[in-house]
Amino acid sequence: MLKIAVAGLGTVGAEVLKVLDRQADLLTRRCGRALVVDAVSARDRSRDRGVDLSTVRWFDDAAEMAADPAIDVVVELIGGSDGIARDVCAAALAKGKHVVTANKALLAERGPELVMAAEGSGATLAYEAAIAGGIPIVKAIREGLTGNRIDAVAGILNGTCNYILSEMRSTGRDFADVLAEAQQLGYAEADPGLDIDGIDAAHKLALLAGLAFNGTVSFDQVPVEGIRHVSAMDIGFAEALGYRIKLLGLARRRPDGIEIRVHPCMIQPSDPIASVEGVFNAVEAHGDGVGYVMSVGRGAGAGPTASAVVADLADIARGNRPPILGAPAEDLRPLTVLPMARRRGPYYLRLMVVDRPGVIADITAHMRDHQISVESLLQRGRAPGEAVPVVLLTHETDEAAMMAALGQINTLDSVLEPARLIRIERFDV
Repeated sequence: MLKIAVAGLGTVGAEVLKVLDRQADLLTRRCGRALVVDAVSARDRSRDRGVDLSTVRWFDDAAEMAADPAIDVVVELIGGSDGIARDVCAAALAKGKHVVTANKALLAERGPELVMAAEGSGATLAYEAAIAGGIPIVKAIREGLTGNRIDAVAGILNGTCNYILSEMRSTGRDFADVLAEAQQLGYAEADPGLDIDGIDAAHKLALLAGLAFNGTVSFDQVPVEGIRHVSAMDIGFAEALGYRIKLLGLARRRPDGIEIRVHPCMIQPSDPIASVEGVFNAVEAHGDGVGYVMSVGRGAGAGPTASAVVADLADIARGNRPPILGAPAEDLRPLTVLPMARRRGPYYLRLMVVDRPGVIADITAHMRDHQISVESLLQRGRAPGEAVPVVLLTHETDEAAMMAALGQINTLDSVLEPARLIRIERFDV
């Protein structure tokens, strides 16, 4: 029997209990022993969670529960990068108890210390649910691709952002309108900042990169840009130019380090990841032997997240305990993260300018001064003396040069608002 304690009984925690109850016989057959919830902890005892808690022990102090000698594994579903969530995991690991968590913020910001604690006490730290929800990407990279040198990982890592961008493309509506709808449907939080500002995706990417490249990446090393500035106009221009806009997390090996970032990207519709719409997540990985592989599924929600948590519990029950980050912690080193200024590639640039002679010449002069070559230019309609959009696509150039040119272009009196820049990405490692 595997005795389980669950800390946090929100929608995911309650669903984990339901799955363990509903699939009890199936899990016993598959794991060779019963998976039994022995204890739980949450803030409100009186709340109806749709699950019978009469046979389990209740702890008001989750950290005390985590240290209870009767418990074999602690499931942490509280959330947050510090405070009680960290205390629960630390208490369990100090006692040699296994930990299963869906807490990407905690792992992205405190991962190395927790991994060292786990390995030092002979426990495991399982986190399939922390990256891309129900997609079994941790197992795929750590075990399925263990014979490959991973060169790159990329993904749609936030379903809220993917839903918003998909709806904007299909309906032509503006960002604020679609965000409000996403909140009504429960796809976005009342305070959606962690999602739409790219923070959630960056937490997941830091974990994914560390796993893929067998090292550690600090969350604060990941450049992050969200989708607040992406307009219906930009999505329309992207379509006209043969691209789609997605918020992607990207990590690639380079000869001198790791390139890692989260931001909106323009990608070609022929790229498989471009067809992933709505609240779905997708992760691509490139291995030297297998080439590209892609996994798609729901990245959030009670059902997908609980599915991943229970899969980790089943692995622990079976005694399947691969290295937490794909290699022993003592062999892991901080990865050298290249500065964003080193990014090289093409760019989309959209400006709102006064329609008068010489404007385009002024803009392209600043680009010329920074050795940026324009591939194409698009201007629709004329409105002498009024504001009109101008779109430029560049050939490959350096981020540093593009930012310097942009700083000068934004000072022109003919440019009426800050230019909108979106990086064009090609999946050719």
